[in-house]
Amino acid sequence: MPLPAPAPRTLKHTRAVECKGYEREDGLWDIEGHLVDTKTYVHSRRDGGRERQPGDPVHNMWLRLTIDLDLKIHDVEAATDSSPYETCGHITVNFKRLVGLTIGPGWRKAIAERVGGVLGCTHLVELLGPLGTTAYQATGRAREARNAGQPVTRKPYQINSCHIYKDDAPAVLERWPDFYTGPR
Repeated sequence: MPLPAPAPRTLKHTRAVECKGYEREDGLWDIEGHLVDTKTYVHSRRDGGRERQPGDPVHNMWLRLTIDLDLKIHDVEAATDSSPYETCGHITVNFKRLVGLTIGPGWRKAIAERVGGVLGCTHLVELLGPLGTTAYQATGRAREARNAGQPVTRKPYQINSCHIYKDDAPAVLERWPDFYTGPR
């Protein structure tokens, strides 16, 4: 169901974020994100930077995380094709600092420690959130197949992550009955 009709308005800015997950032939996974910001009007930086026409990207940035089924990062590639300042893309090499991290509990804190603030790029750091979610979504069935037949000894991360997976909800009873806390 779409949102209710809005008040009269004029589009000024669009941020497009696209994330994709790829299974590689070598058993690893590539999780790629692309972020593009555009304006609907002619603009330049307040200090007189290069003028951009409507639809010209203000930001055009890419990230690729290469991970395994444990969601451990083996490699990172980052690129900045368009940005307000010529030197914005110089920081992309710092995203290699994410190699060795595992997407999961503590992910956002570890990102902040390695590439947050002046150590990174705000827009590429923002892209890491949906990339983490995409990693879970892309590899989910493969992780389930790998773990088939093994007992579930740890509470699944999804429990209590949203109202559908509240520990006493029917979905938890269906998927993880050993961790269900509601009436039987």
